[in-house]
Amino acid sequence: QVSIWLLLRLVGRILLFNSIINRAACPQNCHCHGGDLHHVICDNVGLRRIPKVAEQTRLLNLQRNNFPVLPTNGFKEMKNLVSLHLQHSHIKEISSGAFRGLKQLVYLYLSNNDITTIKMGAFDDLTELTYLYLDHNKISDLPKGLLSPLINLFILQLGNNKLRELRSGAFHGTKNLRWLYLSNNSISSIQPGALEDVENLAIFHLDKNQLSTYSVAAMSKLRVVEDLKLSNNPIKSIPDLAFQSFGRYLETLSLDNMGLEKFSDKAFIGTTALKNVHIEHNKISSLPRSFPFTRLETLSLSNNPWHCSCQLAPLRSMLGRGDGNDVCASPPQTRGQQIRDTAALRGCKLPSKRSKKGNRH
Repeated sequence: QVSIWLLLRLVGRILLFNSIINRAACPQNCHCHGGDLHHVICDNVGLRRIPKVAEQTRLLNLQRNNFPVLPTNGFKEMKNLVSLHLQHSHIKEISSGAFRGLKQLVYLYLSNNDITTIKMGAFDDLTELTYLYLDHNKISDLPKGLLSPLINLFILQLGNNKLRELRSGAFHGTKNLRWLYLSNNSISSIQPGALEDVENLAIFHLDKNQLSTYSVAAMSKLRVVEDLKLSNNPIKSIPDLAFQSFGRYLETLSLDNMGLEKFSDKAFIGTTALKNVHIEHNKISSLPRSFPFTRLETLSLSNNPWHCSCQLAPLRSMLGRGDGNDVCASPPQTRGQQIRDTAALRGCKLPSKRSKKGNRH
C-alpha cells in the first residue's frame, strides 16, 4: 500500500510539474490546451507582436490583434504548426520569409485584414499548405512566382480584394489548385497564359468583376471545371466553343445579372454534363441550337426578353409554373405570356431525340 501511495504521489507531482511548465509556456492572456493537438488561443487579447509559443504547438489562433507588418521569421520556431489564424488583425504587409520554418502548415487564415503588400518570398517553406484564405483584403496584384512555393495548395480564397487583371504566371507552381475564388474584385482582363498552371480547377468563381469579354484563349487552358461562376460581369456575348475544353465536366454555370445579349451558335459545343444553368436577369432573347438540355435539372431564365419561336420549344416542359417572369417579349402577340403556356410553342416539333430526353426534368 505504501508503494502504491508513493507512486500516486510521484505521478501527481509529475502532472503538477507539467501543468506549471505548460502555463509558463502559454503567452500572457492566452489560453493553451495540451494533448496531442496543442492549441494556443490568443483571440482579441491586444497583442502587437507575434508571441513565443511551445514548439509542440499545432494550432495558433491570433485573430483580432494588431500586427500591421508580419515580420521575416516571425513564426520560425513553430516547426510543428498545422493551423495559423490571423483574421481581423490589421495586417497591411507580409514580409519576405514571414512564414519561414512552417513546413508542416496546412491551414493559413489571413481574411479580413488590410493587406496591400505581399513581398516576394512571403510564402517560402509553405510546401504543405493546402488551404489559403486571403479574402476581404486590398490585394491588387499577383506577381509571377509569389505563389510558387505552394505546391500542395487546394483552395485559394481571394474574393473581395482589388485585383485588376490576371497576368500570365500568376498561379505558377500551384498545379494542385482545385478551388479558386476571385469573386468581387475589379478584374477586367485575363491574359491568355494566366490559367495554364491551374488546369485542374474544379470550382472557379469570377463573379462580380469587370470582365467585358469572355477569353476563350485563357479559359481553354482549363480541363475539368465543374462549377463556373461569371455572374455580374458586363459580358455581352458568349463566343463559340466557350466551354469546350472542360465541357465534359461542367455541371453548374452561372451567367446571371450580366447584361448578356447573345450566345454564339456554337457556344455550348462539347458541353455535355450541364445540370444547373443560371441566366436570369439578362437581355437574352433566344438560346443557341447547341444548348444542352439533355441532363438539365435546373434552368433559371427569368427576366429576359425571350422571343417565343420554336427554337425555345425544348424549354416548355422543363419549366414549372414559376414566379411569372419566364415570359415572352416577342413576337407582339405573345408578349407577357408565360413560355410554358404560350400557344406559340405548342405546335413545335422538338429538334432531336436528344433534346426530348432532357424534357423529363
